[in-house]
Amino acid sequence: MRPMEQRTILVTGATDGLGRALAADLAARGATVLVHGRDDRRGHDTLEEIRAAVPAARLHWYRADLASLDEVRELAQAVSADHKDLDTLVNNAGIGTTVPGGGVRQESADGHELRFAVNYLAGYLLTRLLLPVLRESAPSRIVNVSSLGQAPIDFGDVMLAAGYSGVRAYCQSKLAQVMFTVDLAEELAGTGVTVNALHPATYMPTKMVATPVSELREGVEATSRLVTDPELDEVSGRFFDGLRPSQALEQAYDAEARARLRELSENLSKARPAAD
Repeated sequence: MRPMEQRTILVTGATDGLGRALAADLAARGATVLVHGRDDRRGHDTLEEIRAAVPAARLHWYRADLASLDEVRELAQAVSADHKDLDTLVNNAGIGTTVPGGGVRQESADGHELRFAVNYLAGYLLTRLLLPVLRESAPSRIVNVSSLGQAPIDFGDVMLAAGYSGVRAYCQSKLAQVMFTVDLAEELAGTGVTVNALHPATYMPTKMVATPVSELREGVEATSRLVTDPELDEVSGRFFDGLRPSQALEQAYDAEARARLRELSENLSKARPAAD
């Protein structure tokens, strides 16, 4: 890949927690960082904070609510129009098991179960829409911030209309991210675009977590490694637990299940794979 000073990296969910710390880390390394969030005030606060620590930081702000697929499309359009090169896409944005909404089932602007929509489907669509610029920028990378908290997808009730729980919704969405990672890696083999997923660290001090276990720096180190480490240039379709290779739930490696998820995702998002 190109030197860090020549790279452009989009980090979604970059106004809080891991995303904010990762954006600062990548800016300090010299990359141009595209900072995404859903609140303009928090976005500008984030840019000011990073620039206070890294005066030479090259930052660009993009606002989009990933609970709306129309806003995901607008985000992809804006990034593609503004930047002819995109070296890395970090799909980090997500919501936890109970925040927002407590334990009540919620729906996105498009009528999809909220955690599936924000944690998985938005990243799926954004990735699909940005694939042309990622391919043109190859070698390039896609990093999906997932979790060890995973649950199999019940294709008879993906939106959890029956038996909803926030934990199940969150864990299902995180497995969907890994399934997409494995599936997309096979599709992109030989293109120079790699895609990997990771569990960055356990219960980091973010707004999702009431009782932290790991330090934020551990998650930043693990995620930044997937973005920057030259030893991972040819690695794709893998799931990492922090710095270590790991395995997701069995369903992630089930080709039939991945095909069902792909078809569902295309139908829900109205996305289609980019042409070769």
